[in-house]
Amino acid sequence: MNNMTYLFKASFLLGLMLIGADLSARDKEALKTDVQAPKIAIILNSGSASLTRIDMQKKEVIDEFPIGKEPHHLMLTPDGKNLLVANAASNNLVVVDPSTGNKISVIPKISDPYQLGFSPNKQWFVVAGNRLDRIDIYPVLNGVIGPNPEILKLPKTPSHIAFTSDSKISFVTLQDSNEIVAIDLETKKILWRMNVGKMPAGLWMTPGDKYLLLGVTGEDFVQAIDWKTQKIIKVIKTGKGAHNFRPLGDSRHVFVSNRVAATISKIDMETLENVGTIQGLPAGPDCMDITPDQKELWVTFRFSKKVGIINLSTNTLEKTIKVGNSPHGVFFTPNALWQ
Repeated sequence: MNNMTYLFKASFLLGLMLIGADLSARDKEALKTDVQAPKIAIILNSGSASLTRIDMQKKEVIDEFPIGKEPHHLMLTPDGKNLLVANAASNNLVVVDPSTGNKISVIPKISDPYQLGFSPNKQWFVVAGNRLDRIDIYPVLNGVIGPNPEILKLPKTPSHIAFTSDSKISFVTLQDSNEIVAIDLETKKILWRMNVGKMPAGLWMTPGDKYLLLGVTGEDFVQAIDWKTQKIIKVIKTGKGAHNFRPLGDSRHVFVSNRVAATISKIDMETLENVGTIQGLPAGPDCMDITPDQKELWVTFRFSKKVGIINLSTNTLEKTIKVGNSPHGVFFTPNALWQ
């Protein structure tokens, strides 16, 4: 390193230190918040076979582009570097940059990926084939989804997925046979099946793997299930079409979208009580994501061609943004932790 280069670097670093010294505590917090604020919201339009990108600061659509047939759900890879978009009718996964929404590559020959999930230990990748009535369990090797999945035929209409924290068991709802199935991920064998409410959909495991919460879309409630004994221990009234879950990020509360009632309820995972319901929403609230400061809840409205932004301080809908047909998955990074 020559003297001139050394002096430039030293002056630059000194300048950074002086700028830091001049910033007030409020300015530093504002800078930190700005750096951590999500920039791009990614919306999957299952009816339009497209992906919409939204500028989260301006709350305006940037663009919409083809992504694949029937993109329903999406999942961040365990390393956090890529976002997988599941195209059920295209039988593939599209790899997307989670920060920009730009398409990177395509993983072909993934049969009917409606819902998908990685086990917590990052060793298994589970796909629910809604149309084909099957569950595919792929090994994950050094972060890469391997070939030759174990295929389990399960009537009827596998829908949503959850795991135990030790990655030993995967749970899947069977939407049209009104059941939940538990699968041993090591042996790929079915441990048990149990009858539940009509049209079971979303699943969420409460802290400590204590209970499974189940959104019963054909009814107006969430069922709390003791999965170790296969017993329903409580019915939590929420609203017609109780469907999908998104935790607030405080390890205590989880939201459930009530698609038919057009409401969103907040459940206390310790008391198993509905502690509040957000009313007056557009038709078909479905998937949700939460900003890292836990101030905004972004929601797709399947039946309204809209995405909504809910102020969680007032529990009011502040804005809707028009997107494609039947918007389903929603994602941005960073977001509130999934706790």
